Parts: sequence; structure tokens; C-alpha cells
Amino acid sequence: MSTQASQVRRNCEARWLGVVSYDEGLRLQERAVERLRSGEAPEQLLLLEHPHVFTLGRGADANNILADRDQLQSNSVEVHETGRGGDVTYHGPGQLVGYPIINLKPDRCDVHRYVRDLEEVLIRTISDFGIEGGRIEGLTGVWVGNEKIAAIGVRIARWITSHGFALNVNTDLKFFQMIVPCGITDKGVTSISRVLGREVDLSEVAAIAARHFGEVFGRQVAT
Repeated sequence: MSTQASQVRRNCEARWLGVVSYDEGLRLQERAVERLRSGEAPEQLLLLEHPHVFTLGRGADANNILADRDQLQSNSVEVHETGRGGDVTYHGPGQLVGYPIINLKPDRCDVHRYVRDLEEVLIRTISDFGIEGGRIEGLTGVWVGNEKIAAIGVRIARWITSHGFALNVNTDLKFFQMIVPCGITDKGVTSISRVLGREVDLSEVAAIAARHFGEVFGRQVAT
């Protein structure tokens, strides 16, 4: 009986939301965390894209934003401090942002494992497009050679997760030149479209990522 119960997959609702402002994305996460904690809603994987924004994680160095105020305004880039881990990163159109709202209790209470599992989801996702991604020891995220294709910055409170990952799909990579991405000075950035030489439908990538999320985390993902 106990073996059978352990094999039951939790339900996780994957939601493709399209373009969502960063502030609204924070509110959606907060509501989802509250509803999961109270038992009012199942786990969720929020999938979306943001307008241009630089975000600063806890303890980030603000000097890693290289653009001045005029450059930010002329490029319509907002700046937000946020409660995730990590340094400065960029979100913008053509980038798939994923916010998993899941409970790591009782069997996955390991922050390191959680980050590695998110990386695995993204490695499998880009593999479906024929792209070989990997890890670099001592760094988070997913890399294609020496270039980062996906960033990860998470928040875990009482083992319920929020924030998550950002996968460059059709992202305009010039915006990364306005920051020191994740505080790393000796690595580049890339995207699925840059590697393939063509654009890819973002909602298609979102669906593939949701499927692999279910596989890696042992969830029954409903879209």
C-alpha cells in the first residue's frame, strides 16, 4: 500500500500566460503560493514572458547594471529588486520564464537538488530542438559551450518554491550587453534561435518545458 501511494504523482497545473508585467508576475506567484499553502489550489507552473526588465536578486551588486538611466528609459527597461537568489539578470520578449509553485515536502527538501532538477528540465527542453546543453561546475544555469542559454534564480519558503528559470528562446541578446549577467564576466549568452538560425514558437517551447517538468519532478502536469 505504501509503495503504491508513493508512486502517485501530484497534480501540477501548467499555465501559459503570454506577456505579463514583472509586478503582475510577482503578484501571481504570491497568490499561487498562498493558495497552495492553504490547500485551495494545486501546484502550478506559471509560464510567461515579461516586457524588458532587469532584476536584482538578494545581495546582488547594483553596479552590474551597466546602463545609465537614459539608456534604460530609451530602451523601455524597468529595474526591480526581487526576493530570489542570484545577481542581476534580464527578462524580456522572446524569453520563456517559468515560475514553479510546488511543495518540496516531504521527499525533495534539498535546495541543491531542486536547482539541478530545474537545469535538467531545461537541458531536456533544448535537446528536443537538437541543442546540447550542459552545466558548468560552480555555476548555475544551462550552458551551450561557454554561453548561458538559461538562468535560474529561486526562492524557497517553508519548502514552497517560487521564482524559477528564464530560457532564451527568441531573446534579443543585445540587452545582456547592458548588464553583467549573473555577475559573470568571462562567459557569453546565447538563445535557441541564435543556435538554430531561426525563430521558434514560444508557446511550443513552453509546452515542451512543461512536459519535461512533469517527468523530472514526478508530477502529473495538466495544461
